[in-house]
Amino acid sequence: MLSFDLIQFDSYGAKSSCVKIVTPDIKIVIDPGVAIMHPTFPADIEDKYRWLEEGWERVYKALDDADIIIVTHYHYDHHIPDDPRVYGGRKAVFIKNPNIYINDSQRERAMHLLNGLSNFFGIELNVVDPTNLGYLEDVADELSSTGIDFGDYNERRKELLRRGREWFNKRRDNWFSSEYIDEIFSSDLVVIYPEASKYRFGETIIRFSGPLFHGIEYSRVGWVYSVLIEYRGYKLFFSSDLNGPIIEDYADMVIRENPQVIIMDGPMTYMFGYTLNRINLNRCIKNMVRIIDSVEFDVLIWDHHLPREKRFRERTNDVWSYAAKKGREVLTAREYKYGKPPVVEEL
Repeated sequence: MLSFDLIQFDSYGAKSSCVKIVTPDIKIVIDPGVAIMHPTFPADIEDKYRWLEEGWERVYKALDDADIIIVTHYHYDHHIPDDPRVYGGRKAVFIKNPNIYINDSQRERAMHLLNGLSNFFGIELNVVDPTNLGYLEDVADELSSTGIDFGDYNERRKELLRRGREWFNKRRDNWFSSEYIDEIFSSDLVVIYPEASKYRFGETIIRFSGPLFHGIEYSRVGWVYSVLIEYRGYKLFFSSDLNGPIIEDYADMVIRENPQVIIMDGPMTYMFGYTLNRINLNRCIKNMVRIIDSVEFDVLIWDHHLPREKRFRERTNDVWSYAAKKGREVLTAREYKYGKPPVVEEL
C-alpha cells in the first residue's frame, strides 16, 4: 500500500510543496522547504510568520523518520539550506544536480548546501573534470511544443526561442568551465544526483525525470525534475515547479504515466500580467483539462503557486469547472487534508 501526506503547501498559508510518501519499504519526503508569503499576499505579517512557523514544524516532524529526502531544486520553499544535520543518516538524499542544467543563483544555493554538508559531516567534496560529461543536449530540442502554431504570437515566440537557445549555449559553456562537484557516498551521508534515473527499494520504485524547464521553455529560473513513485503498480506523480504545467510535453508525460495520484504545482496567477501572460496561462489550462480528460486518477492535488492570490480559481476556472463536470476529484492540499478552503480564500 502506498500512502501520502500533504505536509505543507501554499494553501496552508506559507509557500511550500512538501509531501511525504510511505510504502511498506520506504518513507520519502519530497521538497522539505518553507518560505514566507510574498508582500502582496493579503494577510498581516504576524499571520504570515505564524503560518511559516507552523509549516516548519510540520516539515521537521515529517523528516523525523524519513529514509529518503528528495530535493527537486534549490528555491528556499523546496529545501533546507542551513541545517545540514537533517540530511544525515538517510538511505539516500536525492538532490538536483548542482553542476548542470542549473542557473547561477541556484548553483550558488546548491554550493551553499553542499559546503554546509561537507563542513558538518567532515567530508571533503570531490571535484571531477567536467569535460568528461560529454555532450549536454538542449532539452528544448526534444519538445514537440516548440513547433506549435501560436497564431499572431508565433513570430514573437520564434524569436524568444532563438534567444533562449543562445542563452542555453552560454549556460552550457559555463558548466564545462566550472568545477564539477561529485556525488557523496560516506557512512554518514549519501547524496545522489538522480535525473533521468530509476531506483528500487524493495517493491518501491522511484523514477526521476530528466531536467525540465521551471515554467516556460528556456525559463531563466532554471530546471527542475519531477518524481514518480510506484508500489506494486500504484503510482504517485509529483511535479516540481512546472508552473501549470505550461509545456504541452510535460502534460503528455503525466498522461503517459497514468498515475492514480497526481500532486502538481499550478501557474503563478499572482504574477499574471508580469511573468505570466495570457497565452501561457491558456496553455496551462488546456494542459490540465487534457490531464483530467485522459488520466484515470483517484485524486489530483493542484496547489503550489495557485493559492497565493484570491482570484486563482477565477483565472483557472475552466480547469475546476471541467473537473466538476466530469466528477473528477481536483483539490487544493488544504481541501484534501483538512476539508477547508485555501487560507487566501478565508481572508
